[in-house]
Formats: sequence, structure tokens, C-alpha cells
Amino acid sequence: MTPERRSGSAASPQSESPRGRPVRPRDAASIMILDRSGARVHVLMGKRHSAHAFMPDVYVFPGGRRDPSDHRLAFAGDLHPAVLQSLKSVEGRPLTEARARALALAAVRELYEEAGVRVGKPNLKPNAGLPFLPDLANLRYMARAITPPGHSRRFDTRFFAVFADEAYIDASLILESRELQDLQWIDVNDLPPLQIPEITVTILADLRSSLESDPSLPRERSVPFYFMRRGRFVRTLL
Repeated sequence: MTPERRSGSAASPQSESPRGRPVRPRDAASIMILDRSGARVHVLMGKRHSAHAFMPDVYVFPGGRRDPSDHRLAFAGDLHPAVLQSLKSVEGRPLTEARARALALAAVRELYEEAGVRVGKPNLKPNAGLPFLPDLANLRYMARAITPPGHSRRFDTRFFAVFADEAYIDASLILESRELQDLQWIDVNDLPPLQIPEITVTILADLRSSLESDPSLPRERSVPFYFMRRGRFVRTLL
């Protein structure tokens, strides 16, 4: 029997902040490493530690919140102009270029911290704890999702993707961490019976559609945006 898929960033049991005030979403980023070396595309996922206050024991892509230090990270390659422009284009006040880039850097940093995977080049100088210079050139911007109002923790998450071969990633060299355990390469067309957040299932469905439309995942693309409006789950395009 397939375990229940828990809801995640865009659909979870609602709660209030300790003082009953609305919780403002915090910037976060997640990344899908895609292995297309075989007949079918696989994506790296892992199980969040049971001690996590937010979404414990569910399988997700590597990722986490944007830290102030991400703005100061040096990098070897910048985002593609189309990706950077898409990140900056948001409802309301547009993101600055620095903040948009910091989101991508956060995704790459979290990937290294949670799975030991480096997207970048060797760094011979200190880089805020990273032993490599992130290369953002091959990242695709895939989706955005905001945790609904009423939660004790909310995140405004941008989802990125990169092909392992383009980033010179060896799919066999992944390391579990205290943050992310039981790392697995999941067939994007045949999800196993794991506890996966609903928003992650939705992002995977978008990924499948995008790969069917164009297996190269062109950077110039419309990006789905998921959020709640007046109690309804909304999908729009950026």
C-alpha cells in the first residue's frame, strides 16, 4: 500500500505563529539534479530527518532557506540571462539581481551541504565555507511555490534544475547528511511508494511535462507559480 503523500510548501496543515500574527514567507531554494545517462531521466531526492520541525520524514529535493551569506558567495559562472530575468520578474516588487542570484547560490550551497554534490569549480581561496566556486550557468528555473498563510513556518521557494552531465556531476558520488538521508535517484516517470509532499509531486509532474515537450529544458520558458489566494490553490505562470 502506498504511504500517504504529505502536503508540503504549498499545501500543509495550517497553524498560527506563537503570537497569532501572520508569518511572512522566507526565501528558500531547492534544486533537482537530473541524471539522463540512462534510458530514463532520474532525479536526486532524500528523506528529511525526523528531527526537522518542518516536514520531517518526507522525501524532497535538496534545498533550504536563503542565508545572508549567500549574497557574498563568489561564483565561477553566472545565471543565464533568461533565467535571471525570470527570477527577477515577480508579482509586486521585482527582485533585485543580487537577491535573485543569491537564491540560485543558496540552492547550490544546500545541495553541497545536504548531499555532498558540487556544482562548480575548485576554489583555491576561502569562500564562506564552500570548497568550490558555484557555477550557475546551467541552472534552469523550474517553479516557484509559497507556503499558504496560517503556518508557523512559511517559505517562498524557487525550484531549480540542472543536468548532471552538464555540471560534471558523478551520479555515484553522493553523500548522506544529517539534513537529508536515504538519498535515491528517482525515476521521474515512475515514482516509488515514498512519502512525498504534494507540492513536490506537482513539481515532478511539471518536470515530466517539460521534458516531454523539450528534453533539453530550454532556459527561455514559462515558470509555474503556486500559491494560495482566498483559500484556493492557484497556479499561474511567470
